[in-house]
Amino acid sequence: MNRYRIVVIGGGHGQSLICRGIKNLKNVDISAIVTVADDGGSTGRLRRQFHIPAMGDIRNVLISLSESENIMGALMDYRFEDPSGKEMDIQGHNLGNLILTALTQQTGSFLEAIQVASDVLNVKGKIIPATTEVITLYARMEDDVIVKGEANIPNANNHIRNVFYDREVEADPDAIHAIKNADLIIFGIGSIYTSILPNVIIPDIKDALHETKAYKMYICNAMTQPGETDGYSVEDHVQALINHGASVDAVMVATDTIPQSNLENYLKEGSIPVILKEDEHPYRVIKNNLLDFKDGLIRHDAKKVEQAIETFLKEEL
Repeated sequence: MNRYRIVVIGGGHGQSLICRGIKNLKNVDISAIVTVADDGGSTGRLRRQFHIPAMGDIRNVLISLSESENIMGALMDYRFEDPSGKEMDIQGHNLGNLILTALTQQTGSFLEAIQVASDVLNVKGKIIPATTEVITLYARMEDDVIVKGEANIPNANNHIRNVFYDREVEADPDAIHAIKNADLIIFGIGSIYTSILPNVIIPDIKDALHETKAYKMYICNAMTQPGETDGYSVEDHVQALINHGASVDAVMVATDTIPQSNLENYLKEGSIPVILKEDEHPYRVIKNNLLDFKDGLIRHDAKKVEQAIETFLKEEL
């Protein structure tokens, strides 16, 4: 049986969901290249206080790739809240973020901290930060207004033209190695401008994506994201990747029938289904049932994504 080297590029819950699904495949070696540009919430507070890369998305992928998402995984995701409403130094922090911060201080290395946590959680794969630098993401809007900070970009009430860094950023060498040696690279699922593209726009990663012989697949979001991809079609999502230097061989699109009650919940927030506008494309379009509709939400289902990727590997690679 062939073994496939799969690289998943992104951040947020979407990347974690892909990893949670494909970790169960028996013939894959997984590398997750994770953005560290997040500057909101617990992650943002810790990176400002300790001047370390953002670790929130790293924490999510650690949990999703752990061999058994048991009590330790639940603890890593635990968020401290004071029911009395009083202020606490640790209020709003995830325990996993605090553990990764402590490990970074103890080992003197963000990379070593990730490795130690991976060993403890018996992670099935390799987790690689896109860079070990402390970076800030910027967005240029259609009216040329510049917005600073990943957490601020979706709140700008504007349309994004492109995202960028204000200085040269060096990629982690392991990320470059993983991309160049991959059989399949998966972009997504998740915020195109604030989870996926923060990785792609790092020059060394962009170069590696052009040099690799890997097949490149984008798993498209099912719904638009207010403040980030308002009104976007599948083609618009792909074009954003291309405009920032990536290339795409195939796009995987969810074709599930979404319950009307779920749609109405999202319409109230200004989110609509992401649809295909065109009949013909310069890339392959792969259609699958990929979604889950529990609790009124519209989410990708890890098991369905696993099955779709497994079928693709068997039939296409």
